[in-house]
Amino acid sequence: MMREAMAIVVSDEQRATLERMVRSQTIDVRAARRARIVLLAGEGKGDRDIARQLGIGRIQAARWRARFAEGGVEAVLADLPRSGRKPRIDAAEIVRVTTQTKPAGATHWSTRKLAAQLGISDTTVLKVWRANGLKPHLVETFKVSRDPEFIEKLEDIVGLYISPPDHALVLCCDEKSQVQALDRTQPGLPLKKGRAATMTHDYKRHGTTTLFAAMSTLDGSVISRCAQRHRHVEWLGFLRQIDRETPKAKELHLVCDNYATHKHPTVKAWLEKHPRFHIHFTPTSASWLNMVERFFRSISTDRLERGVFRSVPELTAAIEDYIAVHNQNPKPFVWTAKANDILQKVFRANRRLGSKKNEALH
Repeated sequence: MMREAMAIVVSDEQRATLERMVRSQTIDVRAARRARIVLLAGEGKGDRDIARQLGIGRIQAARWRARFAEGGVEAVLADLPRSGRKPRIDAAEIVRVTTQTKPAGATHWSTRKLAAQLGISDTTVLKVWRANGLKPHLVETFKVSRDPEFIEKLEDIVGLYISPPDHALVLCCDEKSQVQALDRTQPGLPLKKGRAATMTHDYKRHGTTTLFAAMSTLDGSVISRCAQRHRHVEWLGFLRQIDRETPKAKELHLVCDNYATHKHPTVKAWLEKHPRFHIHFTPTSASWLNMVERFFRSISTDRLERGVFRSVPELTAAIEDYIAVHNQNPKPFVWTAKANDILQKVFRANRRLGSKKNEALH
């Protein structure tokens, strides 16, 4: 004896809802098929007839007949995704994951890795990164000075820059050591319209030189010399050159780093015999206080990095030529940062580093 299908009674309100679902052009196809099953069941048709008419299995027709009998239209639609606006991407979550987590087996996120992790597009990740100034692929180097006399040295040097002594010259001095004479293994192509200049990534070494430089904070002019080595002997020779090339009536205040050759006993003895020289040492790990470093960056980017030098004399000639052109129209680098502002940044950095160290210990 064949089992009869459960009788289904569809109210007028339910019928109107189900018919709207069948006619809808945007509703999920599964929801429309379930609505048709219930409507046919409400017309008194059996599960086999419904299955044959809709091209589905008899069990499927019976299942949705029973679901509707138990809970109405809501029960039929319970496991379907809801229509409407898609959920918005949480930008705050993207920022949190980017800044507070790391991908498995890597040190930082890429747009594609983070997109795969969050189930979104890499374009969305990139937009959020740009809006929040996030660049996980970049890292900046730093070193906070631990010099116990940092404050005194900072105020001394910044004071020289902002308010130099009367009848005196302030010279920022340093060595740029191991400047290499590099020759490319193959000739490069010149710059032309639509194409950048080219040069090989590999090179031939032809020796090195050391550039000694003293830059005047008054007008930006540079006193310089190149030497094969950078011992105290070469440094003392450079001091003698400064003595020759500056007005004898001027006091000289030299800003230097803590390199051992600058404090050699022979150098100290010479300075005692030349009282117009006054040495001001930058704090340890704070070479950025010496403004000659800005000049070294300029000569590196403007002349050395793309240069082709087949010998040390050729390299030395290029350096001397660059400085000669520079001295024809020198421009001083103007120091604008106040000592107190720098100190506040250093204090904040120390606090952050201290908190990170405590987190690591715990």
